[in-house]
Amino acid sequence: MPAKYSIPSPDQFLSVSCLVVGVGTGGGTSMVARVSVVNYRGHVVMDTYVQPLMHVTDYRTAITGIEPRHLSSANARPFAEVQQDVANLLREKVVVGYTLWNDLSVLGVPHPGVATRDVALYRPFRTALQSNQVIGLPTLMWRLMRRRVQEGTLDSVENARAALDLYRSQASEWETVISMGRWPAELPPDTFSRCYT
Repeated sequence: MPAKYSIPSPDQFLSVSCLVVGVGTGGGTSMVARVSVVNYRGHVVMDTYVQPLMHVTDYRTAITGIEPRHLSSANARPFAEVQQDVANLLREKVVVGYTLWNDLSVLGVPHPGVATRDVALYRPFRTALQSNQVIGLPTLMWRLMRRRVQEGTLDSVENARAALDLYRSQASEWETVISMGRWPAELPPDTFSRCYT
């Protein structure tokens, strides 16, 4: 069967990951605090802290490693500037990540669903681990690549590279299926449909 769609070249891929802090009562609402983007080779294209738009009520430091000093105006960039830069970087790219709906949501940057490769949703990974649910990134990395990640606080560069490594481990199979007009991944949660165009 001939391919319906062309297979993207490596320079068309970027991997993104965000770290979030909590705002609002009890810190239950997530707001982007750090954004990292890496290219197909894992080289950092962007890695920046983001100035909060609202009062941060929970820095989630034990998980994120983020402290108030990281988000001060001396160390962080304005949200609107970061949002525009990320939108420009991702335009016309295939975006790789882990639970991308969370990243796209906190960034307020929608992206075409067909131009995403979310390793949390990739069916062959779930099948290999005999799960119908989203599997944690550390579990995916350990069980499929025998590599440990997220052993201390989260690092968005490490997360972006880990998602990219998982994708690259199956890139040929993944892209071949897509080129034939089929989709090898589950769909993201309906509540995040606004994140995809």
